[in-house]
This record gives sequence, C-alpha cells and structure tokens, in this order.
Amino acid sequence: MHHAHGFAENLQDIALSNPDRIYARFDGAPVTFGELNQGSSSLAGWLADQGVSRGDRVGLMLRNSRDAVIAVFALARSGFVWVPMNPQQRGNGLAYLVDHSEPRIIIVEEDLAGIVEDCGASYPVRVVERKADRNQNDELSRAMKRPVGNEDEVPGPSDLLALMYTSGTTGPPKGVMVTHEMLRIAADGALIASAGGDGDVYFLWEPLYHVGGAQVLLLPLLSEIELAFVSRFSASRFWQQTRDAGATHIHYLGGILQMLLKQPDSELDLNHTVRVAWGGGCTAEIHAEFSSRFGVEVRETYGMTEGSSIATASDGTVGGTIGRPLPWFSVTICDSEGHELPAGERGEIVISSETPGALFGGYFRAAEATAETLRGGKLYTHDVGSIAANGELQYHGRLTDSLRSKGENVSAWEIEHVVAQHPEVEDAAVVGVHSDLGEQEIKLFVVLTCGAQSGPATLSDWLAPRLAKYQLPRYIEVVDSFEKTPSERIRKHVLSRSTDNAWDREGGV
Repeated sequence: MHHAHGFAENLQDIALSNPDRIYARFDGAPVTFGELNQGSSSLAGWLADQGVSRGDRVGLMLRNSRDAVIAVFALARSGFVWVPMNPQQRGNGLAYLVDHSEPRIIIVEEDLAGIVEDCGASYPVRVVERKADRNQNDELSRAMKRPVGNEDEVPGPSDLLALMYTSGTTGPPKGVMVTHEMLRIAADGALIASAGGDGDVYFLWEPLYHVGGAQVLLLPLLSEIELAFVSRFSASRFWQQTRDAGATHIHYLGGILQMLLKQPDSELDLNHTVRVAWGGGCTAEIHAEFSSRFGVEVRETYGMTEGSSIATASDGTVGGTIGRPLPWFSVTICDSEGHELPAGERGEIVISSETPGALFGGYFRAAEATAETLRGGKLYTHDVGSIAANGELQYHGRLTDSLRSKGENVSAWEIEHVVAQHPEVEDAAVVGVHSDLGEQEIKLFVVLTCGAQSGPATLSDWLAPRLAKYQLPRYIEVVDSFEKTPSERIRKHVLSRSTDNAWDREGGV
C-alpha cells in the first residue's frame, strides 16, 4: 500500500506542490490537480450549506466529464456517500435506486432531470442540474467556483465512500457498501493488474458509475499517471483516439476486444502507443488473436465490486486464465457444502482476506443478501472456477448460469464464447427453456452484425463441429439488441423463454 492516509489528502498534497500537473484530459481538454482540488473543495462546501452532512447520500447521474470527476472528489473529501447512477436508467429501476438509497440531492445532466423527476420514486429528492452549456451562471457552476471554506476532519479509511448498486442478473440491484480503504485497495489492485506506473496514460471510454471506472480515478494520486477520457467507445476510431491521447493502457469489458478485432485491418493496428490491455471477459482464442494483431499484452483479471473490484490477475503471457490472487487475497474452490475442492475440480470461487476492508462489509439495507454472500468472513462469489495444477485460476461462468441438458451440466458462458467467435455475431446469450423430456433445452439469442448473411440454420451448422453435442442449442432467435446491466452483463431474466418465434434445429422454422 502506498500511503497511510486517504486520497483526499493525496489530492491536496499534489495540488499544493504541483497545481499545474495534469490529472486527466476529457476529449483532449486538460484538468489540472489545482482545478480538481479547488472545484471539489468549493462544491463540498456548497453541499454542506445545502444541509448535506457526513454519511448522507448524494446521487450522481452524470456522463463522463470534468464536472463528474470534480463531484466525485467533492463527496469523497467530505465523507458524503456517492450513489453512482447510470444515465441510461429509467422508470422503475431508477425509482428503486432513489427509494432504496434515499439521496439528499441528485446532481444530474440537464437532459435527464425530467427522467429523474418523473421516475415514480416516492422519496422526495432535490435535483440539481448540470447545464449542457457550461458558460452559464447556473447553480452548479457557481457552486464549483465559490470561495473555499475550512474543511472538517477528512473521512477515515473505514468510512463509507459509495453505494455501488450491482444489478445482479436476478432480483433487484444490491448496494455494495464501498469504504474509502476499499476503493483504495481496488486502485492498488488495478495498478498491479495492469502493470502500470509513472508516465503511463490510461485511456478510458467506460462510465465511472461502476467500480471498474471508479478505481481508476485514484491512479493519478498513487503514481504519476494521467487519465485520458473519451465520451464513448467507438471501435472504428479507437486506435486513432488512443494515439491522440498517447495512451499506454486500455481497459476492456465483455465484447470490446471482439469488436476491435472485427474492424478491417489498418496500418494503425501496430502503430500506436498502447502497451497493455487489462480487464475481464477475454477467452484464450481472443487473447492470442488480439495480442498478435495489435501487439498488446492482454492482462485478464477477475473480481467483483464486493471484493475491492479485482481479486486475481494474469501476467499477460497466456490466455484462458484469470491468473493468481492479488497479494491481499486468497482464493479457494468449494463445493455446494462449502468444502474445499482439489486442483482441477470445478466449484464455487470463494475469496478471503486478512487485509481490513478488502472484502465489503455488506449490502446496504439488505441483510439477507449479505448473509448469502458473506459467510464466515469469506466472499462467496456465485461464480464457477477451477484451479489448475500450476496454481492458475480458470473461470467457467456464473453458478446460476448453468443448465441441465441431455444429462449434462451445461455452462451458458462456454457456449456464448464459442458463438461470439463467429465473424457475423456481435453478441450472444444462452438460456435454458422448457423441454418435453424433463431437464432443459438450450435457446440461443444472437445479435448479428449489420449486413450479416448468416441465419440461424447456417449458424447452427457452423456451431456443430465446435461444440459438444449436448451443448448445441436447439432454438436460435435473432434479436436487435440486449438489455444490459451497468457492468455490461446481459440481463438474461428479461429474455423470452418462449420458443414460438425461434428457429428449431429439430424442426426448422
């Protein structure tokens, strides 16, 4: 661990000693430590004047911007609790978040204010708008420019920093209670996992409202690292954007690497500054293809918000592994009774730690869910893994994501990863549906690329030699898009279990 004190002090130290040092760039426009320190201190004082006190929750429903980062640091330095809200949230989902977290204030993009006000929440919340035109003399702009007051005690390591709602693929979202020390450990983990250090530039396209984005906000406080934000992910402009930013590191989730691989060959493929891609969801095949085509080391990680974001990391040499535990964690594989399994056997991944704060203390106002996930001081991940003889950890998908078909336990994740290798498949999801013979039939949903020539029948023929017989989907349905959680997981419980509109391998449609 780098410094005993928290990042509020780190920010002030750097701002005093080197105010012009660049913290981040947003689409190329720089934000210095001096600006970040001044803006966050002013906003913190303004929030206190509005009656927000330590431990109170404040919602941020903001897209990535200089203001969004200033707001996060304003909350962090005052001991106010940050509730990140996905700007794409609507209606019931948003109302649930507001009613469950009860924020005093929500700072929201101007074009989303109506959506928050009309979401149907019963908790009365005050909405503060972030105007699109930042030259206006509006409430938020003034709040960020007001004179800086004297600050109270900075928060301690075990104080609550954020409620990060992880929308599970089942049931209502649960608010992970993230402390200051926990986000700090997550940032230390990100540095180790990504092999980053002084002089590096981290390219970021993903939103800050989940832990993968949040942990990166601390990196410039721990090393001489600069962040380079762009407003959204663009596969076609990606390598040009990273070149413009001088980026050394890129982060990936889910299908990002596949999307980049599906771009036409270009002279930029090897002509860029990126050294490391780090993230989660990369198969052995993609690992080999991506690292050779783009000349980038791919470092796969595994973890969850509940355990300081990153639990294990690979060294980038081989694909198909999630590597080894970070120094403050140990990982075991357990059967359904919680007994440890020997190397090579599949079971639930269980994480434990001796380091205070590395595992979360519980979900906000959800004792039952907490008791199910935290047992005997260990984190039960509901993920399936195995440990190879050499100590490397393998990931085999979600525990709840396995189905019984033709007498076999089938991992939806493994089928999806084969399907995703088809050149015309953009995204895929597998669920179990009713079978007349007991157990389940396999239904595959696919999103095809624009102008795809393949249909369900040709896709099924392509899959046949690549999957075990019992893994081959019986039903295939082509859809336009998937509903996703903030961490880019497909929300499978909303997918139709009906087979009426699906192509049927045993009958054809």
